[in-house]
Amino acid sequence: MVKCIMHNCGRGYDATMIALEKGIVWGADVVMMQELVVEKEGYNISHPGYRLVRGGRTMTAIRRDTHLEFSEVDMGGDGDVQVFDMTYPSGRKMRLVNVYDQLRQVEGVRSQGRAAQTARWMEIMGQNKILLGGDWNAHSDRWDPECPPKRDEVFLTNLMDEYDLTDVTDGEATHTSMRNGEITRSLIDFFITKAGMADNLEIATDLATTSDHAIVCAHLRWDEGEGAKVSRKVTGWDIDGLKSEGEKENYKKAEKYWKNKSSERPILTEESSEEDLPKEAEWIQRNFANHLNRCCKKVKVCARSKRWWNEEIAENRRILGSLKRARRRGEATQQQVKKQRSNVRRIIRQSKTKMWQDFLSSATKDQIWQALRYTKPGGQQTTKALKSRDGVVAESWEDKAALIKEEAFPKPLKGVERKAQEEGGGMWKKITDKDIRLV
Repeated sequence: MVKCIMHNCGRGYDATMIALEKGIVWGADVVMMQELVVEKEGYNISHPGYRLVRGGRTMTAIRRDTHLEFSEVDMGGDGDVQVFDMTYPSGRKMRLVNVYDQLRQVEGVRSQGRAAQTARWMEIMGQNKILLGGDWNAHSDRWDPECPPKRDEVFLTNLMDEYDLTDVTDGEATHTSMRNGEITRSLIDFFITKAGMADNLEIATDLATTSDHAIVCAHLRWDEGEGAKVSRKVTGWDIDGLKSEGEKENYKKAEKYWKNKSSERPILTEESSEEDLPKEAEWIQRNFANHLNRCCKKVKVCARSKRWWNEEIAENRRILGSLKRARRRGEATQQQVKKQRSNVRRIIRQSKTKMWQDFLSSATKDQIWQALRYTKPGGQQTTKALKSRDGVVAESWEDKAALIKEEAFPKPLKGVERKAQEEGGGMWKKITDKDIRLV
């Protein structure tokens, strides 16, 4: 799986930093940004959690501790299209494309032609697994149900039709602007991908930013196949099911069996040795697990294991599955599948929101601090890049630490240390173990 965040920063430094911090909190492997802040002399953008790859009007931030391998591929677009090939630890590959499709500006005046459209799209679309995201600056009711008059949508619609792509949105507006004294909202920032991958792509929109564009989050489980994947790893047992009314007899038998088996073990007392305690703990863990395996249903992790899962979600997922099968038979359209997929996502968001609100309203004592831990940002903090006397820019945490150490503790010039020792003074005197013991 891969987590990705996309944001048009509106040439704002604050919006850029917000997108990167949002990526850290959410655990994003990639942050794709458009319309970057213009960097000035001595004013550089950096982040300790991400490696920044700059294009023209796009920039892609790759998480430093990600499990994915990234390699940038030049496919044209004059810096408005960045193409990355991602490789999973298993060896499977996927292509990620960061796009900003907008007219160029020359001295504040928009010129003709969009550089993003000049990229070598036939080569870009050569991958079977591909995810494209960005600010398309295109208006159409094909992806925006509340679309104003169609505008600048020809390139994108042709691209989607030629390569059988589908847009993945949650229906919410991602851009707010002022036109003729009125606030207008439109959906121009979104992801597009192949239909088979769209079924496994979860989308969320976050409006907490200083830019006039929303942050769009994507969680792609493209390597898990279709539907809710069930883990092969057993993580527990359905003890509540065993204690139900229908399993009362089996519960009594299981309880009696364990009492008889555990009664044969010696009771630990203060006279027991230090070796007896770990041995007894190991025996209980092994035998109790075997006992539960025999008398209780095993539990494996899947989407249905979540507390927010309910019958309404299950029913709508069944409808979505039947529509996707009908689409493959030619009995349903892609628009019907897309509408039902959006409906499933909406119901899931509502269920999650209700679960969170119920938790907050009933939280007491320690649960209040538990809620704080859920919402508190991670430990990574944004720091500006540092520049050495020689003009070398330090972006990573390690490079900054080395630069600060070098500036704070400079090495003495040749001959200074020897001269200081000969003439007296303790500025450059070496401290030995004997000196430390005397102190």
